[in-house]
This record gives sequence, structure tokens and C-alpha cells, in this order.
Amino acid sequence: TIVPHGFHWCLCVPDTPTHQLDNDGHPRRTDDGASAHQGLIPPIPYPRRMWAAGSVSFLHPLRVGATITRRSTLRSITEKQGSSGPLVFVTIDHAIDADAVPAVRETQTLVYRAPPSPDDPPAPAPTDDSRGWDVECTLLPDERMLFRYSALTFNSHRIHYDLPYARDTEGYPALVVHGPLIATLLLDLAQRHDGIGGLATFNFRAQSPAWCNEPLRLVLYDAGATLQLAALAPQGRIVMTATAIRCA
Repeated sequence: TIVPHGFHWCLCVPDTPTHQLDNDGHPRRTDDGASAHQGLIPPIPYPRRMWAAGSVSFLHPLRVGATITRRSTLRSITEKQGSSGPLVFVTIDHAIDADAVPAVRETQTLVYRAPPSPDDPPAPAPTDDSRGWDVECTLLPDERMLFRYSALTFNSHRIHYDLPYARDTEGYPALVVHGPLIATLLLDLAQRHDGIGGLATFNFRAQSPAWCNEPLRLVLYDAGATLQLAALAPQGRIVMTATAIRCA
């Protein structure tokens, strides 16, 4: 039995003991480089972190019962100055094999940010003016969905389930919907349109946060060999864009 694309995000997840977690729910970062990626990432001083983008190649189907291994490699760490302050981008490559056969190759980009200043207005988010989507649906990510996805991916980051922490410590107006959860929902939309296992690549980029209990509109445009996808918040605010390429 072939499992759907995106299922690899539930496999080989970090298993840091609870007593080694930091206040934000991530593995404690120490001077020796301990991090959520088994020592790949050196200490970074900025507390806010998000999954900003990803590029996935599906090389071989994942099947129920296969032995899965994942090798992770730190590709780069880049510091930039954004409109909201300093940013650090961390790029990690993941090689996932099934029964020793290359199955998934993924490049993951994380972004670390400084705490928000109460005096700084939020950066303007892009909006969508597209028309003619071929497929669309609307759902409401609520606390139950966020909790279940956190459990599936062993994600203990408190911005996804602890509202007082998300609001009072990290400055968010509500619980934050996981970036990979939104990517998973877009992948699911593509697979419901095309069938399971029919994609060669899937690239996505986060544009703005999605909030718990805020409607999320998922849309797809079929351009033949390529599927264009997006997740949109109310007033057309772009949360995530994605491109999927069908297998030849």
C-alpha cells in the first residue's frame, strides 16, 4: 500500500526527552550546538522560529511496512535584515530512504526572528488577485486540528497549542497554524485532484501566518504538467504558495 505524499513529515521526527526541552517547547539550545536537529544548528539568539519554505522531490513511493531512514545535513546559515528586523535563515537537506531505496529528497528552510517590538506595526502581507481557480475548498483550522498535527509530527513548539505563551511571550494574536500543516493540506488538495503518488516535486513558500480559528481557503489551478496552489486567509491574504509538478 502506497502512503500519500507528505507522510514523510510524520516519520523520523525528533524525540528529545521532555526535560531537555526549552521554554518554547523546542529542544534546548546550548553552547555545544544542541538543537532540534540533533546538533546540526548552532545556537541562534532569536527566539521566534518558523518553517519558511520547502522543496520536496518524490523519487520512490513510501509503502506501509518499509524501513525508513533519514539523513539530515546542514546546508547553510544566512543572516539578513528584514522589514521587521534581523533574520537568520537556516537551510537543511533531508535524504529519506525506504528499504535502502532513495524515496524523498527535501530541502527545508527555517527562519529565526527577534521578538516583536510593541511599537512596530505588522509588515503588510501580500494579497491574491487571481481568478479562475479550478479547485477550491475552505476549512477552519481549530485547536483540535493543531493539537493532532503537533502530536503526529512530535512538534512541541508552544505557539501551536499554548495560547497565553503564543500571545504574551512571542507576540502573536492567536495560535499559529503549522507551516507544514498548511503544506500538507495543499498536498492533499493536489492528490485529491490527481490521485495519490502522482507528483514528482512539490515546492512551497510561506508568505504570512495563518491563525487558529481563522478560515483558510485552499485553491488549485491546473496548468497541465504543473499545479499552482495557494492557501488564502480572509480578504485574500496569501498565507502560502506552492507548485507541484506531475510525474512524467
